[in-house]
Amino acid sequence: MVVPVIHSMSSIQHPASSGQSCLLALESSCDETAAAICTLEGELIASRIASQIDIHRQYGGVVPEVASRNHILHARPLVRQVLADAGKTLGDMAAFAATSGPGLVSSLLIGTSLAKALALAENKPFLAVNHMEGHLLSPFMNGTGPVRPCVALIVSGGHTMLVRVHGIGRYELLGRTRDDAAGEAFDKVAKMIGLPYPGGPEIDKLARQGDPQAFAFPRSFLDGRSLEFSFSGLKTAVLYELPKLDLKNAQTLADLSASVQTAIIEVLVEKLVLSAKRSDEPLVTVSGGVSCNRGLRDALTARCAREGLQLLLARPDLCTDNAGMIAFAAVQRFNAGHTSPLEADVDPNLPLAG
Repeated sequence: MVVPVIHSMSSIQHPASSGQSCLLALESSCDETAAAICTLEGELIASRIASQIDIHRQYGGVVPEVASRNHILHARPLVRQVLADAGKTLGDMAAFAATSGPGLVSSLLIGTSLAKALALAENKPFLAVNHMEGHLLSPFMNGTGPVRPCVALIVSGGHTMLVRVHGIGRYELLGRTRDDAAGEAFDKVAKMIGLPYPGGPEIDKLARQGDPQAFAFPRSFLDGRSLEFSFSGLKTAVLYELPKLDLKNAQTLADLSASVQTAIIEVLVEKLVLSAKRSDEPLVTVSGGVSCNRGLRDALTARCAREGLQLLLARPDLCTDNAGMIAFAAVQRFNAGHTSPLEADVDPNLPLAG
């Protein structure tokens, strides 16, 4: 039997005051069960994740029913563990929060139901948090000061979007993918060439030994006008190229990976810079699971330095799905006077902005 791997964020420092009011949040939008505690000043003091990667790897992707079953098994133990890590009790919590969407309905219901039950039992407020808002605000968890106006790139397995942040809860969608997300393109190409799930990190590792100019793959909407994304054409181009290649050759595999990664990175970087110039915003932020990609981080750092843009990258352990970012986003909303009714439903297609 394969069981989830539970890990904590060892770099978290406990606050000096044990009586400090906090907020506890749960994240269960897909296949990671997570719980975290954040102070009302926005300091993350405890965070744990029960990873299901090894469970779903045998299927080559996430199986919703399997994911929800494992959320049920691990949500309550994780709550107990983060409370112990933080040296807190449920009574120390000023509010409880959970991801309400987007995501898998069967998974979302586990986290939100538990958070609502805790809020009801402790007679404390509940906050429903948009998963994408968690990603959006995560770069500001690096000790870089309060959330402030910026142009943000959220790039993950299921989403690729450009968002202008005017303030907490005031977000303007500038562009999004019309088909596959960047992370989805990475994973699908990886599956085509026989790499294990999740494929994005595997392509990133192989690309370091490859020639990024070996294959001329398409860069959709890279005409300096549109802020939309499309990666389905890249995926199709790779599919047509495969019959011509010997994928048992290590260098061929590395060259293919490097060429695919470069095509995706070039589009992401160019559109982020273009959106910042159009918005006249000097600060850009990048978050989401794909932002862990080393090639993307290097390209963003170099390009933003040339363009005179300030770049904030989400900390790597806060890029993939985690409850720390949900707790942080919930604290921002709670401090602004927002709460959610216990009747609030989950929404698998919950939009971040119009």
